[in-house]
Amino acid sequence: YEGILIVYPIILGFIGSFQHIELASNKPTEWVGLENYQRMLSDPEFWRTIKLSFIVAVETIVLTLVLLVPTVYWVHLKVPRLRGLIGFLALVPFVVAPIILVVGLLDVYRGTPQWFYGEPYGFLVAAYVILAFPYMYFSLDTGFRSIDVHTLTEASQSLGAGWPTTLLRVILPNIKAAALAGSFLTLAIVMGEFTIASLAQFKTFPVHIQYVSQN
Repeated sequence: YEGILIVYPIILGFIGSFQHIELASNKPTEWVGLENYQRMLSDPEFWRTIKLSFIVAVETIVLTLVLLVPTVYWVHLKVPRLRGLIGFLALVPFVVAPIILVVGLLDVYRGTPQWFYGEPYGFLVAAYVILAFPYMYFSLDTGFRSIDVHTLTEASQSLGAGWPTTLLRVILPNIKAAALAGSFLTLAIVMGEFTIASLAQFKTFPVHIQYVSQN
């Protein structure tokens, strides 16, 4: 039954992509074949916005990994009692609605330079790092719990490796699956996020799709 609930909407959406549907009227749907795809692929805004969203997603993934991988590693190695606190903080983005988050961030960052406040590669990335925090943290936490962090660290340092080498060449390869899982979740979130981008007046891919559907 779970599979049906997941697959059925996807099939309906795929079939609907070959039809002309006016949601605001009672007109019957019209089969148009590949016309929707031809119009979409010939639209320069489609390519511009999807490129923008993808770049923002990649920046968000990189920044989130840079911030969380060393943090989670250090917590598991030195202060495991903080795992509960960080896990609680990671749940906050689930509680705070995106519309509240973006209003708060717009006010907090109001005095920042224009290259950050007025550009999606700055403001949106900062906002999306907060949204991605729980997904990336819990993925990495699961990965670190599946390995023996203390033994790997001691073995690496006994062979003369420093902290950067231990993290990059010993720990990171062992949590690669967890990092990839968190990265794909972050990619999906950023590529589909509408509320923050719309209220911050950045035309990302979901905002463009909404504009097309209304017109």
